[in-house]
Amino acid sequence: MPRLPDCELLYLSVRPENLILTNISVPPIAIRPSVIMDGSQSNENDLTERLKQIIQVNATLRQDLSEGSAAAKFLENWDALQAHVALYINSDVRGIPPPKPGEKQYSGFIQRLKGKQGRFRGNLSGKRVEYTGRTVISPDPNLKITEVAIPIRMARILTYPERVSHHNIEKLRQCVSNGPDKYPGARMLRRADGSTWQGLICFYYLCGHVSIRVSRKRLADELKYGDIVERHLEDGDIVLFNRQPSLHRMSIMCHRARVMPWRTLRFNESVCNPYNADFDGDEMNMHVPQTEEARTEAILLMGVQNNLCTPKNGEILVASTQDFLTSSFLITRKDTFYDRAAFSLMCSYMGDAMEHNDLPTPAVIKPVELWTGKQLFSVLVRPNANVRVFLNLTVREKNYSNKLQENEREFETMCPADGFVCFRNSELISGQLGKGTLGNGNKDGLYSILLRDYKAHAAAACMNRLAKLSARWIGNHGFSIGIDDVQPSDKLRDEKDQKINEGAKDCDDKIKSYKEGNLPPEPGCDAAQSLEAVITGILNKIREETGKLCMKALPWRNSPLIMSQCGSKGSLINISQMVACVGQQSVGGRRAPNGFIDRSLPHFPRKDKTPAAKGFVSHSFYDGLSATEFFFHTMGGREGLVDTAVKTADTGYMSRRLIKALEDLFVHYDNTVRNASACIIQFCYGDDGMDPAHMEGKNGAPLNFERLFLKAKATCPAGGTEKLSPEKVSELVESRLSKKDMTPEGGCSAAFKNSLKSFLDNYVKAFKRTWDPCESTEGHAKMENSATTKNIVLQLSGATARQLEVFLDTCISRYHSKKIEAGTAIGAIGAQSIGEPGTQMTLKTFHFAGVASMNVTLGVPRIKEIINGAKKISTPIITAILECDNNVNFARIVRGRIEKISLGQVAKSIKTVMTSRVASVVITLDMERIQDALLSIDANVVRDSILQTPRIKLKKEHIRVLDFKKLEILPYESNRSKLYHHLQFLAKMLQNILVKGIKTVERAVISSEKDKKTDISKKYKLLVEGTGLLGVMGTEGVDGRNTKTNHIIEVQQTLGIEAARTCIIDEIEYTMKSHGMSIDTRHMMLLADVMTSRGEVLGITRFGIQKMDKSVLMLASFEKTADHLFNASVNGREDKIEGVSECIIMGIPMQIGTGMIKVRQRVDVPPMLSYGPKPILSS
Repeated sequence: MPRLPDCELLYLSVRPENLILTNISVPPIAIRPSVIMDGSQSNENDLTERLKQIIQVNATLRQDLSEGSAAAKFLENWDALQAHVALYINSDVRGIPPPKPGEKQYSGFIQRLKGKQGRFRGNLSGKRVEYTGRTVISPDPNLKITEVAIPIRMARILTYPERVSHHNIEKLRQCVSNGPDKYPGARMLRRADGSTWQGLICFYYLCGHVSIRVSRKRLADELKYGDIVERHLEDGDIVLFNRQPSLHRMSIMCHRARVMPWRTLRFNESVCNPYNADFDGDEMNMHVPQTEEARTEAILLMGVQNNLCTPKNGEILVASTQDFLTSSFLITRKDTFYDRAAFSLMCSYMGDAMEHNDLPTPAVIKPVELWTGKQLFSVLVRPNANVRVFLNLTVREKNYSNKLQENEREFETMCPADGFVCFRNSELISGQLGKGTLGNGNKDGLYSILLRDYKAHAAAACMNRLAKLSARWIGNHGFSIGIDDVQPSDKLRDEKDQKINEGAKDCDDKIKSYKEGNLPPEPGCDAAQSLEAVITGILNKIREETGKLCMKALPWRNSPLIMSQCGSKGSLINISQMVACVGQQSVGGRRAPNGFIDRSLPHFPRKDKTPAAKGFVSHSFYDGLSATEFFFHTMGGREGLVDTAVKTADTGYMSRRLIKALEDLFVHYDNTVRNASACIIQFCYGDDGMDPAHMEGKNGAPLNFERLFLKAKATCPAGGTEKLSPEKVSELVESRLSKKDMTPEGGCSAAFKNSLKSFLDNYVKAFKRTWDPCESTEGHAKMENSATTKNIVLQLSGATARQLEVFLDTCISRYHSKKIEAGTAIGAIGAQSIGEPGTQMTLKTFHFAGVASMNVTLGVPRIKEIINGAKKISTPIITAILECDNNVNFARIVRGRIEKISLGQVAKSIKTVMTSRVASVVITLDMERIQDALLSIDANVVRDSILQTPRIKLKKEHIRVLDFKKLEILPYESNRSKLYHHLQFLAKMLQNILVKGIKTVERAVISSEKDKKTDISKKYKLLVEGTGLLGVMGTEGVDGRNTKTNHIIEVQQTLGIEAARTCIIDEIEYTMKSHGMSIDTRHMMLLADVMTSRGEVLGITRFGIQKMDKSVLMLASFEKTADHLFNASVNGREDKIEGVSECIIMGIPMQIGTGMIKVRQRVDVPPMLSYGPKPILSS
């Protein structure tokens, strides 16, 4: 090998002889310490034991060489040496027998590096740190949302190094004087000259082995500017607060410390949502940043006020919960009135005695001045005239009961349950406040609008005031739930029993029809499946109707009802199960399965399909369940428990893979999204460069135009200004939208401009309909075309030029302010936004689009299939749109062309005929069945199908068509002794011949969309179970342009990589929406771009991430640590330490966010000095 020239090893980065070990490295004792046992014995480290074995075998080999031992013995020792060296490096190496039972398994170098507890993941990517605390958490509504209460005991242990200046010298002198045990004190003093003083009773100077005792008083007096005092935590210090599992970035946020007595960490309940915390024994962690730079970054990037909204979709996350919602709902009832003393007292509850409150004009003046609960909330939003907050919003609460058609807004305020909340210029006009207004997850809620219109400080101040008011009010008023609240009345029992008996009778009738064969089939279902679907529908309806009976029967003061209506806890189903009927128990999405022979439990007859025998629980929790009902209930509960346990591991691993694949993606100053190697993944983030955390509209739209227009009209005084007619409105809009800041060059996307123009066009059209009396709607008297009428219309519907200008300017300026900042780590944010909702999903399959028999995989398994880029998925379904989608017969004809139909399905008989003259197989087609299914199959079609099947080996002369429905197959076997067996083989094979359709399609089901008003089917489409997108698209009658599948790899193979990218986005979005989860589409687009950026669909797996050209250290810290390190060393790979994982491992700042910015100083180029040769002689 040494004689090989380097020119023949161009593709190798190392000399091949270096791969043969002649020496091995011996680590220092610090890496392999000995543990001293009782007495003088020591327990050696595994590496030391391996080294001992290597030295012993090596010495034996050397002795064999010197003494000339037998070759067999020498080779045996040689193999043993090789095995010991291999085990020294990797104790799991293949090809070496495992240790015998009782022998100790020694670990090698590789075992120290790999795994969760290994060096890479356990000590380099993440470390245990100092300056932390952990204890149980408790609620405290009197704290601000930005504060956390820290026990004095914890504050005495945790310290912050504060540098002495003329601002704080007296305070720090007092701390040094108090010492480490008295609060507020100090634990250590570091002087400017480098000496360190550590204090207990007095301070000791630490210098080697010498300790000098000095009184604390003296050190305090000698304190100088520049000294550093490690003082106890004090009020206002910056701390990081964290709850595990940390699923998204709001699981660790920055608070300000508030040192208080007792032993628990306390914070405002409004901040429970981002941490997913409750107070049933949860513990949380606290970290204290130790430098001014760390404190600054923490408060600006991780502060609670800067993280009120989730970057997942822009919804508010820090908001009022539970008791706060209940008390707000009760305070704002229509019949709630307070006199001056009570109203003033409650106004004082919400403040901190530092803010002046203006009392509004009382709602009732005579005989006694009375204020309403709604006025109390007007004061809460705007305490005095100096607070320039003008809140304008409309929200439909959960108890909104005025059912309206779409786009009908005339009488929406007329809700008999007071469920329409309306604020005008910070005055609550109508509505009882609940979760829709004050809770999380609503972009049109009170806190969301305060945050968008008046920044985070206004929203946080309002939350603080509400928390204080609610806690005091509900404590004085009282609110509890007991067993009496769920006790049904006799009337309710009778009505419930009647509904259940009616439902049971309906089920019996359906079962009877099923047994008689008269049950009409559901689409794509056989008789048994149809029966299950029908009975499930009846039983679900029973539970819904009994729930409605509960809602009617319970009084308004009922505590569960109040909590359900305001959204603080519980729902209609929970109340129904407690009071009326628990309902159907499902296992795997179906009724209870048969665990015994033909029955679910031995308490029922065999083949019993009645509701009670299949898991329907007719009793309520109040009444108690019977024995059989209890068994069914535990079956459903067990499924939920197993589901949760399995899901936790799956979603955790899925999140880790996503974060590892996307962690180094961030936005650059040119709006592109690049990875650590500067490869472009997206030319513009999300195609518009918007920040998902700042989106105000639904479905990721930057703005809610309707609300902004309402705000502009409410806050801009019309005064005596003339309002514009529809024509003038159109002119003003056109002139404003033509300016430079509304063009792509001015930073405005075409999509935003079109959506703004569309909104204003709709406003002008609606205005014109009212403006022109000739176009008045039916049912209204036609108005006279008079100046008075037009003036009235103008005042009610019109807008002034000033209002329109303010609206347009607000929209444009806000749009530009929502651009994503350069340096934002959108890769990690996107991975968290997709991974975190997975913990709330279920692992079940769901029925597809109302078709009972067709299951589609959803939930965590489906998300895993998508991000893995699976080549084979569990339920591939093609949605085929028809060219004529309003004719069911056309749909049946096309289904016949697609669905796989074998000869055995359409043949009346396949008989073998053997006589003395002839032997053949005669096929007779069932033409009646073929015509009923609208199939174009006859004897000639069957003949062509047989000839196209190579396994049969029949030629044209072997098949005779007798008539349009009968044909004869002659055998090609000439040996008479084998003829019988050959005919039997032919008859068996012919049954499976494909005569029509696509062979990869299992079946096709006709799905219909019904009109909501008439319940009549309007549109038909085909749901095709199986693969074969190209064949389905090419089928006559199918609209190929709109046909799609949920199989991403097949889309890539058929339509290309861009179509696969769109398919990934659509499938993740559909899966999330099926579980009621909203995620900004920009996150899905980023994931899809990463998966498809190499021209093929790469899964987020160990193989896919490896193909993404990631660095060695990143791959080693992910999975297969040893393989990546060995390959890198053999191939001589370099790592430029550019990605996030590599920078964390090396302990250097990553090139993302703050780290991407470098301050450079311009230095003038020094003048060039020329040193020319001096002449020896000069004239």
